[in-house]
Amino acid sequence: MLGWFRRLMPREDRFFDLFAQHSRTVVSGAEALQKLLAGGDNVERQCSEIIDLEQQADAITREVLQAVRKSFITPFDRGDIKDLIQSMDDAIDMMRKTVKTVTLFQQKSFDPLMQEMGGVIVEAARLTAEAIPLLNGIGTHAARLAAITEEVTKVEERSDELHDAGLRDLFQRHGQTNPMAYLIGSEIYGQLEKVVDRFEDVANEISGIVIENV
Repeated sequence: MLGWFRRLMPREDRFFDLFAQHSRTVVSGAEALQKLLAGGDNVERQCSEIIDLEQQADAITREVLQAVRKSFITPFDRGDIKDLIQSMDDAIDMMRKTVKTVTLFQQKSFDPLMQEMGGVIVEAARLTAEAIPLLNGIGTHAARLAAITEEVTKVEERSDELHDAGLRDLFQRHGQTNPMAYLIGSEIYGQLEKVVDRFEDVANEISGIVIENV
């Protein structure tokens, strides 16, 4: 009965615009991170861009949370809205933590496997950005949303493989001769893996919303 009543009431569809805006910001952050991992003189500029994008994403997140408190009718459960936008925001927050490590240790070059992980992060971000607008028609797009979340899971598995391979390579090259290089490299690998993990969290939130609303 409650679900029927909610469908008759006007909804606050501004949430979907904010979700989409946030997802585009996250994609831009992922693309900037990929460029950062290419190394060279471009690193400092990409670090600054990621910081700016993370601040933009935080502002959108605050707007969503304020709208949750003020809206009488929301498109789906308020807790799901909160969890979805915060899991999206966690992804770009993790990108900024990676920037902090890169800046702190003045890194200008990155291993090929780190660069490959950058590509994986972009893939995960773009899948998320594809999924988010489809939530405005969950019933119509349920099959595609399920397929996207499965693709994100596969991307996360690929990230785990790259992370493990990267650590093995670091240890072989630096484990006995340059412990600091190993520690810094392993920290960056770990943070890149956590970025992808956060996208899997987003996919899990989307799966839960689909299950509850279809």
